[in-house]
Amino acid sequence: MSGYEILSLDELGPYASENHGDALLIPIRSRLGLRAFGANAWTAEPGKTIVPPHEEDSGNEELYVVVRGRASFTVGDEPLDAPAGTLVHVPPGVHRTAVAEEPRTIVLAVGGTPGQPFAAHGWDDVVVAFAEARAGRVEQGRAVMRALAERSPEDAWEAPYNLACFEARFGDPELAWDHLRRAFARATEELREFARNDSDLASLHDDPRWQELVG
Repeated sequence: MSGYEILSLDELGPYASENHGDALLIPIRSRLGLRAFGANAWTAEPGKTIVPPHEEDSGNEELYVVVRGRASFTVGDEPLDAPAGTLVHVPPGVHRTAVAEEPRTIVLAVGGTPGQPFAAHGWDDVVVAFAEARAGRVEQGRAVMRALAERSPEDAWEAPYNLACFEARFGDPELAWDHLRRAFARATEELREFARNDSDLASLHDDPRWQELVG
């Protein structure tokens, strides 16, 4: 028998995310190359948010599994004590969040949109890449970003935009400009508006090209 892989969650991280508060990502989907559905896990210190507060407005439904420890969920307005082994199914559009209540708590999140093929947008790869760079491992982070770009559709703006943010913060400004041009060539004016307020690109603001390209 071949083609399978056995891993421990403790081998996969965790990685701090600048966009998810105190929750630490355990990147399952990208590590296993999952293509049929999204799956990642989260951990946090006791008393810290382990599932960031959010709603899945895209139509995504999610199943949360408390793999280890204990968490306190709030789904809609309803509180829920969730020890290890608890499954919490949340449909699209419903607000949810959770707090870790014990050391080493891990919550697995699996999701997908009914009736639609799963598409990995690579946000979890970006979390890993930026965490590697913040830890001083810039080349490792760059390799993650480049691999993401190679897997992305030719007409997608997300990969070149995130590469621009990565290079603007941690690497080569000229590469950042090249990636940003490619991103804008594939996107609408809304992306330019977003870029104007994106702190990841702050190092580019004083360059005359900023006004020419971003406005």
